[in-house]
Amino acid sequence: MYVCLCTGATTKTIAEAVIAGASTSKEVARECGAGSECGRCRRTVRAIIASARDLAQDK
Repeated sequence: MYVCLCTGATTKTIAEAVIAGASTSKEVARECGAGSECGRCRRTVRAIIASARDLAQDK
């Protein structure tokens, strides 16, 4: 699913940025561009980061 329409970033793109070490929306923006333009997707980006963090803690 597309998360950032400005850059065309998908949930997979953002998840890959998180796996690569991005832990904030600014770091995700630097890694893949999501959230770097208009900012409407930042809330969703943060939710994806939190979800990935929760999954990592459950392991």
